[in-house]
Amino acid sequence: MAPAARGKIFSREPGGRVSSARLFTNHTMEPKADIALIGLAVMGQNLILNMNDHGFTVVAYNRTTAKVDDFMANEAKGTNVIGAHSIEKMVALLKRPRRVMLMVKAGKPVDEFIDQLLPHLDAGDIIIDGGNSLFDDTARRVKYVESKGLLYIGTGVSGGEEGARFGPSIMPGGSPAAWPHVQDIFQSIAAKVGDGAPCCDWVGEGGAGHYVKMVHNGIEYGDMQLICEAYQVMKDGLGMTADEMSAVFAEWNKGELDSYLIEITRDILAKKDDDGAPLVDKILDTAGQKGTGKWTVISSAELGIPITLMAEAVYSRCVSAMKERRVEASKVLNAPDAKISGDRAEFVEALRQALYASKIVSYAQGYMLLRAAAEESKWNLNYGGIALMWRGGCIIRSAFLGDIKKAFEKNPALTNLLLDPFFTDAVNGAQAAWRKVLSTAIEKGIPMPAFSTALAFFDGFRSARLPANLLQAQRDYFGAHTYERTDKARGEFFHTNWTGRGGTTSSSTYTV
Repeated sequence: MAPAARGKIFSREPGGRVSSARLFTNHTMEPKADIALIGLAVMGQNLILNMNDHGFTVVAYNRTTAKVDDFMANEAKGTNVIGAHSIEKMVALLKRPRRVMLMVKAGKPVDEFIDQLLPHLDAGDIIIDGGNSLFDDTARRVKYVESKGLLYIGTGVSGGEEGARFGPSIMPGGSPAAWPHVQDIFQSIAAKVGDGAPCCDWVGEGGAGHYVKMVHNGIEYGDMQLICEAYQVMKDGLGMTADEMSAVFAEWNKGELDSYLIEITRDILAKKDDDGAPLVDKILDTAGQKGTGKWTVISSAELGIPITLMAEAVYSRCVSAMKERRVEASKVLNAPDAKISGDRAEFVEALRQALYASKIVSYAQGYMLLRAAAEESKWNLNYGGIALMWRGGCIIRSAFLGDIKKAFEKNPALTNLLLDPFFTDAVNGAQAAWRKVLSTAIEKGIPMPAFSTALAFFDGFRSARLPANLLQAQRDYFGAHTYERTDKARGEFFHTNWTGRGGTTSSSTYTV
């Protein structure tokens, strides 16, 4: 193709100087761009600028073309980014195989853009969804796009605005043949840890990338809820000021709990409003959610994996949303005095240990879910590699993930993090503090659902025998659902005529 002219977007800067940014106006231009990105909200814009910083030429497109003009005249001014006002012109700028990344709202908009793109793309071209899509939708889209002769990637991108701009965690999955064509771009813009290893690697086929991102978000829900419960104990139980709590989180961030979420909690508690009062105290206590936590819980129920801490984190947000009813209930439902007496520093240290142990349980549950999903979907997940991808750039990034990576490097077949010697020693060592914090919180009426369910799971998981024998007898009594016996081989089922009035026919064997 022969080169064609570019148009100019003019903007007047302070002092009257006129500057310009490139806007593609002629679809006959010679293809020169490495990738196109559709969706110019803050995540999309920052990913484009990140790619530009790493030497890639990016075409920017948005359905509302005025956003393209604004982006080119402001944030992208002086860069090698090229703006396009139509999908046809955007595609014409791309080198083959063409790579188009969507950063649009999950759901119907993704399907709509895929159908708009297909007529303009050729066999071997690649469509990439970088939003928070449901993994089942991604698996469906991979099959659909591949049936048209093209390739498809569904990738999780974590790290928020800052991560997108300076180095996110990227979790790609979908068509394996597409990975070599996007690997350089993704690994260049991803966060780096240790010896420069990128927090990005191929996850697996179908919806694997978005599934790993979904579990990441579920763990994020759990981490945030645990931190909030620790905050409430310090605030309501120990009577600590926001500055005192900020100092505690600053100290915690120097040790085992070193992480992005602990770091930002330190900063949030130190932030003052215009009147000098802590800003956090003026924020309404109702939490929002976008659905990825709920998806994680639904998937876990379908697979029979008890991610109890993440579930409590989701439901805790639901309880927080019942603000008016909670205020009404607070006037009629009695509660004990929340003040905790004794050595404050000693209790804060116990709280730190309890938080660490609960966090270990949360990640253990998350990895249980990943392993079950991998078996169900025939994914070959690299569990240590996933820990590395989460080690930097993303919201749950923490030093702790390095220990998880080591655990799976030592034993790739590890079925539960609690069985790794490092984590076994950690939770065993924290038990006394864990139980002290929770028994005190229960006595004082301070809700700690995430801490509580973490300890309950730990106690259940470490128990060689649970009361499910009685539960199975109950099921057999009222529904003839059968049971297995301790003195017989597994897989042999029995039914008892408990009342003498029933028959010998059972309904079915049961599923565990």
